[in-house]
Amino acid sequence: MVDDRQTDDLDLRIAKARAAEEARAGNVGVAKPAKGYAQGSRVLAELIGAPLGGGILGWALDQWFGTKPWLMLILIALAIVVAFRNIFRISKERAE
Repeated sequence: MVDDRQTDDLDLRIAKARAAEEARAGNVGVAKPAKGYAQGSRVLAELIGAPLGGGILGWALDQWFGTKPWLMLILIALAIVVAFRNIFRISKERAE
């Protein structure tokens, strides 16, 4: 039969060790950013990344096929449409 005092003592020692480690690491009082902040970052990434990726891919394909500037323009327009669709989906998520 295990003595409950030993279990309680172990739990207390573990809690103290975790608190000491958090204080040493400087994590005391540091809050995680809200989900709304993460959603804003995702929206910004979509607005910048999708058209930039479409433009670079379109430019490379234009260089390869010799169709300047049509593939770049088409892929940028397509990337913008996809970015706004993704932003719409992000906006439907709850921002707890």
